[in-house]
Amino acid sequence: MESKPAVKRREKALAVSRTVRKTPSANRRKKERRESRIIARRTAAAVFFAFLFLTPVVLTITNSFMTPSEINANYGAIFAKNDTGGKVYVSETVNLKFIPDMVTFSQYASVLFKSPAYLIKFWNSVIYVVPIVVFQLLVAALAAYGFARYSGRVKEFIFFAYIILMLMPYQVTLVPNFLVSSFLGILDTRWAIWLPGIFSPFAVYMLTRYMQRIPYSIYEAASIDGAGEWQIFSQICLPLCRGGFASIAILLFIDYWNMVEQPLILLSNEEMHPLSVFLSRINAGEISLAFAVAVVYMILPILLFIYGEESLVEGIMYQGGIKE
Repeated sequence: MESKPAVKRREKALAVSRTVRKTPSANRRKKERRESRIIARRTAAAVFFAFLFLTPVVLTITNSFMTPSEINANYGAIFAKNDTGGKVYVSETVNLKFIPDMVTFSQYASVLFKSPAYLIKFWNSVIYVVPIVVFQLLVAALAAYGFARYSGRVKEFIFFAYIILMLMPYQVTLVPNFLVSSFLGILDTRWAIWLPGIFSPFAVYMLTRYMQRIPYSIYEAASIDGAGEWQIFSQICLPLCRGGFASIAILLFIDYWNMVEQPLILLSNEEMHPLSVFLSRINAGEISLAFAVAVVYMILPILLFIYGEESLVEGIMYQGGIKE
């Protein structure tokens, strides 16, 4: 028979051991609850900001199916003008409607079939943007390979000049571009838009930084195996930079798809203007068409982003020449 003090000591030891065994589990559950609360708050914040960012897009899409009378009733005060042609102070709250009272496709019929001017401007945008993206990537690939592969004072000076030009807003270079285009005799032609875009420094800088992450030992190994410069460039460098090409192509497409200043300054013929310029000139009598044209205008960038989202994220966040 154990004495009462011995029994109490044994029960106390068992209680202590149970407490020790339960403490890690309790701490783990407490940590999991804290992490769950953090994830819930971050998710709520992400949903809130996503709603704010997507609201204009959703409003544009839904309002494009409204009748002209309903659109004028909801937003006509914003575009109203006084007798002198100036804007009228909006004293009433604008009615933002997500669901139209009556769905109609008349705006899309006007944009796609009855008014060919909209489609002409749309294809003008495509004609301007696609060659710029393709040939800028081609020029940038060759220039970036030279900057990343070789070193020297001349190379560093030229690359520094590229950085300075890239940091300048396009509005600063509009006058020089106008003067050069006038000297070359390409004003009021598509070349006035193509040439400055093709030789823009943005893609050169981005691809140079991307190619510089490729380990130099890969170049040395290829040279030892007998590969020439063109083989190293085409069979080693370009495949490793595939993500960078995709991300830069998406950024370039969105940038030039939304260009306004270049066509306004370099093209006096309105028939050659892209849809981005034409959208800014839709007057109060065409408010209903503005939403439909905006939806058509958004289709290509949205499809491109959805298709290349993974490549865009990979190209921006990729930090090495070879995946681990």
